[in-house]
Formats: sequence, C-alpha cells, structure tokens
Amino acid sequence: MANPHAMRHDRSMQIQLAMVVLEVRDLDASIAFYRRLGLDIPDPAGGQPIVIHRMPSGVSLLLTTSFASVYDPAFQRPAGGYQQMLEFYVGEDALVDQAWAELTAAGYHGRLAPTKTAGPYAAMVDDPDGNVILLTSDKAAAPDSRP
Repeated sequence: MANPHAMRHDRSMQIQLAMVVLEVRDLDASIAFYRRLGLDIPDPAGGQPIVIHRMPSGVSLLLTTSFASVYDPAFQRPAGGYQQMLEFYVGEDALVDQAWAELTAAGYHGRLAPTKTAGPYAAMVDDPDGNVILLTSDKAAAPDSRP
C-alpha cells in the first residue's frame, strides 16, 4: 500500500541530501573551527553572513548567522544537549587521533576521546555552536564509497 504522506514526484527524480545548513552564532569562530578540522572554508563574500563549502562527496556545508533566525519566526536555538551529529570521515584511525588532538588542543570541547565503538573508530568534538562533530575512520562514510 502506498504511503499517503510521501511526497509525490517524478519516479526518475532521486531525492539526495545536497546541503547541511548550520545556523551559527559567530561565523568567524565557525569558519576557524571547520578550517582547523581540514575543510577549505572560504571567506564570506562581500561581508555576507554566509559561507558554503562543497565537499568531494557532493554535499555542501553552509554556515550562516541569518537564515532560520531571519525567515522562521518560530526559530529557537536548543536550550541544551544537541539535536544532530555531523560525521566527517578523516581517514585511518591515526588521523582520527590526530584530528582529536589538534581540535582539543585548540580549546574545542572533546565529548568522546578516540575509541573503537560498536561501529567505526571514532571521536566526538563540539563545534563553537555545540554541534557534535563525529570524526571517524568509517570507510562507509568515505567520499568514494558506494552503498
């Protein structure tokens, strides 16, 4: 039986995740964090409150200080905890260790030291807005992996 709540679309169209948008408090602090993580984040163009980085996987990371807070009158930042986790494949286990060491040495909050989980070797670090960044050696998350 068809799902009556599913979006109706042309069967030849495939839904794909194209962009992750993070509403950040301090754009410069967020740019510094993601650059330290290893992403080639550009400077904001013309003083705009937005930057976009397209990753080799095709998914873009957009950082902005004014999208949801401007266009969604009900927007509220979480009062505590976190709502999402962004996984970044950094390579082999030693590179997870290295990324963890560099980020925590730079003062970012380490949530989970590098460890072998039930799945991949992983570590967790908070970005400046409290978004949890999962650093892994999970080959399934590698840009060239196929489902």
